[in-house]
This record gives sequence, structure tokens and C-alpha cells, in this order.
Amino acid sequence: MEKTLPKQGETYFLNLRFLLILTVCIANAIEPLIARMGGLHALYSWIYTFHIPLFVLVTGYFSKGGLDGPDGRKTLLQIGMQYVIFQSLYSFLDITLFRVPNIRHSFFAPYLLLWFLVSHMGWRLLMLGMRRLPPAGRFAVAAALGIMVGYLPLDGAWLSISRTFVYLPFYVIGYHVSFDAFMRFFTLKKRFVAAAASALLLIVIALTGLAPPSGWLYGSMTYMQLGHPEWYAGAYRLAMYGLQICSAAAFLGWVPFRQGLLTDLGRRTLYVFLLHGLIIRLAAASGLYGFILHPAAAVPVVAGAALLAFALAQPAVKKAARPVIEPPVTWILRLERMAFGKP
Repeated sequence: MEKTLPKQGETYFLNLRFLLILTVCIANAIEPLIARMGGLHALYSWIYTFHIPLFVLVTGYFSKGGLDGPDGRKTLLQIGMQYVIFQSLYSFLDITLFRVPNIRHSFFAPYLLLWFLVSHMGWRLLMLGMRRLPPAGRFAVAAALGIMVGYLPLDGAWLSISRTFVYLPFYVIGYHVSFDAFMRFFTLKKRFVAAAASALLLIVIALTGLAPPSGWLYGSMTYMQLGHPEWYAGAYRLAMYGLQICSAAAFLGWVPFRQGLLTDLGRRTLYVFLLHGLIIRLAAASGLYGFILHPAAAVPVVAGAALLAFALAQPAVKKAARPVIEPPVTWILRLERMAFGKP
């Protein structure tokens, strides 16, 4: 039975989706500077405590009713096409222009942010595989897999296997969340408290420097790669889940419930996601970051990243880039029907 999205829930999560892609742009834009600017490192770490878990949660929410059947197959094909196109494009530009250190050019090693496309396909397939389980059972299995994947003796970045399982619990939560129940619980007072807690977390990280190592926040490495081969390393992942859930819940206090500009922009975050990396990589390859020597000079970087997110979410960008960002896949489905003799 297909699930439908309540209108107000769709509005809220579209607002959230744009705020998240805004933080993605800012985090990626300041990343080349965080090693030498403590304030930016604090901002970067704060963003990473919530933005991937919430982005996965939102992705799960918008997957309601579209996992299986023709729509589900079409979505999987489209995500696969997006990956092939942008993995090829980013890899070509990296070889010729970007030259990011320690990058492996292979379809089995997603280029930087493209891991999300591979993992999105994995989350959809895993949810279909768990369809006979109740929601609580799905979450329990997802959490167990997220902890156990860290023990595998392989490179966690291979086909984004680590992130696929590490963030699977958030996809399950998003898929099953009831917006009506969420709205009844998340009263105005609780939203103010949550927003204050989110701001407090940023302040604490900035003043104390207390933040988990980036490797744990990325979720892309096994325990061995993180330097923790101990049998109890899974407890660290469990603690990380606790931090991410608390930080994500706190950030939700910043998200407006009303429909507005953010709602419209939130409909085109895929374009921001796939295109902003090209521009930031070009800026890095140009040597621009070498001129940013003082924290004050980083303010335009943050502002520029925010403007970039707004610019790439404009309808004109969608009109121009749609054939690449949302490639047609009906021809593949047609070939499939012909191959199997279906009308």
C-alpha cells in the first residue's frame, strides 16, 4: 500500500532539504581552509554532526510510496544514470584540471560527494529486502548493520559500502516517520529549545575544540581504517549515532513549517548537489584559496557558498541542466520490455 505525503509535511521537509544543501555547500566550500582556521573547523564539524544523517532522513521521507513498482525501477535507473554521468564527468575533470590528492578514478570508488548516489540506490534496495519486517524491526536491523559494517576487512569507500550501512538507520527513520505525530510533539516551545541547543553545540565546539574526528563524522571508513581494530569499536559507532541523533533533532528547531521561498528552492536541491562541487573544485584548482590568509577573508567564502546554493536552485538552472541531472530512462525501460517480449 503506497504512502502519501501530507502537504504540510512535504513543505516542512522541502524547507529542511534546502537548509541542508545550504550547509553542504558551505561545508564543502570551507573544507580547504579548516586545517588553518579554527573557527571554520568548528563550523565544519558542527555541520557534519547533523547534515548527512538529516539528508538521508529526508531522502527516506520522500521515498514513501515510490520504492517498488514502475516508479521505483525508474528512480533506480535514473540514479544509476546520474552516477555514471557525473562519475565520468568529475573523474575526467579531476584528471585534467582538479587533481585532488588521493583520488582513485573508478566506478567502484565514488568521486567525493557522488557516494550519496550509490548509497541511495543501496538504501532503496535494502528497504525492499526488509519489506516483511515491521518498522521497529527494520530500524533494529539497520542499526545492527550500521555497527557491524565497521568490522569488515575492506576499504569502506568501495562502492560506498560503509556509508550505505552506517546511514541506513536514518533512511529507515525518514521512511517511517509520521509527520502528524512529529508536528504534535514538536511544539513551538520545543522548537525554540532545540534551536538553542543546536546553537549551543556550535558554541561548545568552537570554544573547546571538542569534536569527533572527521573520519567518524564521515562514516566512510571501517574501524580498522579509523585506527580502532578493537572488538568493542562498535560502541564508538553507537555513541556517534547518539551524537548525530541529538544534533539532528536540535537542528530541526531551525526549520520553518510554513511554505515560502525555501519550499520552492527545496524542490531543486538535486541540481545544487550535483553541480556545486564542480564550481568549488574549480575554485580550489584556480589557487583562489591560497589568497585567503585571515579568518575575516573567509567570510566571503561562506557568503559565496550560500549564494551558490541559491543560484543553482533557480528554475533557469533546472531548465538548462535537466537532461543531465534528470536523464530520461524511458528508453531503457522500453529496451527491457522488448528484450523480455513485453508489450
